[in-house]
Amino acid sequence: MATTYASPGVYVEEVDRGAKPIEPVGASITAFIGITAEASLKAINAETGERFAVESVLNKATLVTNWTQYTDTFGGFVSGAYLPDAVYGYFANGGGACYVTSLRAVDESEDMAIAASVDVPADKGTSFKATAKVAGPSGNNLKVSVTAETDKAGKETGNFTVSVGGESKSGLSMKKGDGDAFIGAVSFDAVEISDVGTATAVPVAGVYDLAGGGVPPLTVKDFVGDPSDRTGIGGLEALDDVRILVCPDLMTGYDGSKGSKERVKMVQEAMITHCELMRYRFAVLDTPPGLNAQQAKEWRNYVNFDTSYAALYYPWIKIADLSGSGSTTKMVPPSGHVVGVYNRTDSERGVHKAPANEIVRGSIDLELKLSRGEQDTLNPIGVNCIRTFPGRGIRIWGARTPSSDGSWRYINVRRLFIVVEASIDLGMQWVVFEPNDQMLWARVRRDVRAFLTTIWSGGALFGLSSDEAFYVKCDEELNPSNIRDLGQLIVEIGICPVKPAEFVIFRISQWAGPNAEA
Repeated sequence: MATTYASPGVYVEEVDRGAKPIEPVGASITAFIGITAEASLKAINAETGERFAVESVLNKATLVTNWTQYTDTFGGFVSGAYLPDAVYGYFANGGGACYVTSLRAVDESEDMAIAASVDVPADKGTSFKATAKVAGPSGNNLKVSVTAETDKAGKETGNFTVSVGGESKSGLSMKKGDGDAFIGAVSFDAVEISDVGTATAVPVAGVYDLAGGGVPPLTVKDFVGDPSDRTGIGGLEALDDVRILVCPDLMTGYDGSKGSKERVKMVQEAMITHCELMRYRFAVLDTPPGLNAQQAKEWRNYVNFDTSYAALYYPWIKIADLSGSGSTTKMVPPSGHVVGVYNRTDSERGVHKAPANEIVRGSIDLELKLSRGEQDTLNPIGVNCIRTFPGRGIRIWGARTPSSDGSWRYINVRRLFIVVEASIDLGMQWVVFEPNDQMLWARVRRDVRAFLTTIWSGGALFGLSSDEAFYVKCDEELNPSNIRDLGQLIVEIGICPVKPAEFVIFRISQWAGPNAEA
């Protein structure tokens, strides 16, 4: 309704007829889900200067903008957990703001660590079990050595020697009547002896590695969570700005068993489903540890993903162990470092640039150095390899999704569409309930064309001109009366994304020169 003019005078009015610019949304905000040391907001005691917890953020997505802020809320590194290392690698590789959801706070829980152990075999069955006295992954570094003892003639005496670290005990026996020499009565500084079998023969000589120490794995239910309770992956539905999803601690406690394989597959399926339903999100997935190239191919066939909303990376990377576990290095899943590279590439080049041929900062080695022939078997099936090159460092050397649709083969294409679609979704909300007529159609075409022109000029679209790069159609052909009667406004947009130069081919032949006879 126009303003009523009752008395003579000058009236100044604001009329909204200008363009409403569409701003590109952020493409790189990442959500991390896993295990942390702590999970609480802190305050400072004014008298003592000590920090104390004031509010738990366990299972709550919490915004973090730098490593210092992360440690203030979630503590430092955790032996046996990968999320802290992933977040640290994320920031080191150029990552910006991210959300962290702690499903378990180790320092705020009791009896969460598992002690490493090993069963020492006998000729038949098990002779005894050695268990680390200190729970956690540090016990995985222990070795138990068993040596049969002989007399001067070289004949076995029936006794044996057990060595753990720098501690050795000799003259040991499997017979309970031997008093202090009985293996079950022996105590070592680093391990406990238990489950002594009934075998009377000397245990099988050899060196046995303790294993299994660490943090108990999270369950599928822990990861999936509940949207109504705002927990796990489901809790991320309430956050509109998340674009990338990572679950590095999905590999915590992975032992290669059928159960652990199924757990990983189900959670990664849940990650992909979440990203597809939310439309504007992308999942970065890890392969399990300890796989060679053939096993990585078998894993890809096992999970059998077919989606353009995810990317799979292999192998694991070696980084400095800052957890204080006693080791100098550790193997971690690459996803945290990879999404940091995503952020760095987005800020330096743009989301249209494939996040590949980029150095992985903080990585000092790889679990397996891949050959070109091995990558030849993995790249076509959507396994993105991380490789080391002499003089060029460790680089991401793949940029594919596991999609069977060639149109969505490349990561940058899907992520470009995520940005374009999310930007238009947010920037065109003003159109809702406007009069659906030719004037509105013209304003919509103008605003969308202006936005896509900006995208094209930034190098994200293929074409020497904007007309070659995209088109926007909103007219009566798309919006006849029956469509308008339904309250609908249809806009058709086509964009031509740039594809990465994945295979660079130089064709060289001998040339006789310009004066050579034809």
